[in-house]
Amino acid sequence: MIPYAALVAIAALGVSSLASGLAMLVVRRARTSAILLVCAGCVAIAGAVLDATDHEDPGRALLTCAAALLFPLAVTTYPRTAWRHPVDFVALCVISGAGVLATVQWSNESVTTAMGFTTALALIAHTWWRIERADRETRRTLLWPALAGGAAGLVAGFASFLIPSTVGGTISVAVLVVVPIAMYVGVSRPDVVDVRGLIVQVVVLAVVFIAYISMYVSIESLLEVLGSDSPPPVGVMAVLGAIVATTFHPLRVVLRGVVDELLFGARPDPLGAATQVAGQIGDDPVLALRAIREALVLPYASLRVGDDEVAVTGAPVTHTRTLPLSVGDAGGELVVGLRAGDLTLSSGDEHVLSLVAPLLAQTLRARALATDLHHSRGQTVTALEEERRRLRRDLHDGLGPRLSGIAFTSDAARNSVRANPARAEELLAALRAETGTAIEEIRQLVYGMRPPALDELGLIRALRQQADTLRVADGQPLLVTMTAEDLRLPAAVEVAAYRIVVEGLRNVARHSGSDRAGVLLVCLDGHLTIEIRDHGPDASPWTAGVGLASMRERAAEVGGQLTATPTPDGGLVRAVLPLPG
Repeated sequence: MIPYAALVAIAALGVSSLASGLAMLVVRRARTSAILLVCAGCVAIAGAVLDATDHEDPGRALLTCAAALLFPLAVTTYPRTAWRHPVDFVALCVISGAGVLATVQWSNESVTTAMGFTTALALIAHTWWRIERADRETRRTLLWPALAGGAAGLVAGFASFLIPSTVGGTISVAVLVVVPIAMYVGVSRPDVVDVRGLIVQVVVLAVVFIAYISMYVSIESLLEVLGSDSPPPVGVMAVLGAIVATTFHPLRVVLRGVVDELLFGARPDPLGAATQVAGQIGDDPVLALRAIREALVLPYASLRVGDDEVAVTGAPVTHTRTLPLSVGDAGGELVVGLRAGDLTLSSGDEHVLSLVAPLLAQTLRARALATDLHHSRGQTVTALEEERRRLRRDLHDGLGPRLSGIAFTSDAARNSVRANPARAEELLAALRAETGTAIEEIRQLVYGMRPPALDELGLIRALRQQADTLRVADGQPLLVTMTAEDLRLPAAVEVAAYRIVVEGLRNVARHSGSDRAGVLLVCLDGHLTIEIRDHGPDASPWTAGVGLASMRERAAEVGGQLTATPTPDGGLVRAVLPLPG
């Protein structure tokens, strides 16, 4: 009779197979393998129950059928059934034949052992062959049960070696519970982590354990050869254990590097990679990103600012890591793909990326500044062209016809001066009036380009002069309190400030319902700050009109910004205009 602990382990394996098979059927993946898993789970549970209730013969037969036939066939047909290739066909025939023979001869221990050994060899060889020739997606799926089976086999081997009793056998069966679960993960979520990285970890730990066990057995055998009949003292074993423990981490690191290089190729030296990247990063983010990817041998890298992908190089991969970059208000991030077999970035890679992150951020800021400069130049060119168009229209449609009329009137007066002096006098009077109007239009054109008052009075006195002419709705003068220091501004900024303040005060006089306003002009940190406040009763949200749009355009022409918001004490217009260094 099988021990109850082993029967519990078998029943647990049956439950795992049944649950994993049903889950695979729910997601509609690997249906043949899933059905076989469900059958194997049901048969294993039934066999464990029969054996536990003193029905040993049918119980053993069912357990042999599940272990030697159904479960191996579920692995062989995973993730899809293949019949046409000769290797698949031979593997199915060998595993099926060995399983049927073991089930029929369940009571013959030598036959079941031989068939079990044959089935195990066929499974290992067939799985290895399929992994080698499979495509990328199928390989990821197959690696999950291969990893689980390999890890379970190693644990079972260690347990049988360390505990040569029924406990070791029970552990060997219990660890197989992970295999059906790994099969479900392989078909449903194969990219939850990079399974190749897990394989590296398992291989490294297995080699380390085997190395230490071999070392211990060798020492014990050496003592026996030297004629020691008694085991070494406890103190000697404690010192030996401490010495061995000090070599565990270095050996694991060395083996990780060796296995990693054998499976996935050589990894870059972090110091050399950092030097190479720092020397190649320039103003182009694409070239900078490519330098990082090539130096660190990364499959993928991209730079993002906000929701926009600024640059990308390499092929996208499933597993990535993100590093934040300080790039203005929007923020940026560097996204790198993990190399094959890596579960995360190594400490060396993270150190390199932390060194080059400020350089990347500087590259992105330079790119953003270049974009802003290009946009600003575009706005400047557009504003100049609009101004030229306005001047051409005013000259062509206004002043041009008026000057033509003056010429015609002067010709008519010359023709009438002798024949009709009275008519000539009337024409000369009209000519004088037309000339005066033309002069006024010329002044308006000049004022449109730059107010003459700025040259005659300066900014502050020109603003006070304009403020003195403003009236509110009931005809009362607008009382303006102006606070300003002695300003020496560039011509473009001076004109923009004049236009903004004049338009702002006009809006106060027309719309605020207040007869008082305040104006503040101050230079601070390389910027001219302008604030226009009124003390109107209405602090509700404003509706942008022609006046506000005009002020914003004036601020934008010199690279500044303007905001208009209501406050509990009235409205506030605030403009910040940059001053050339």
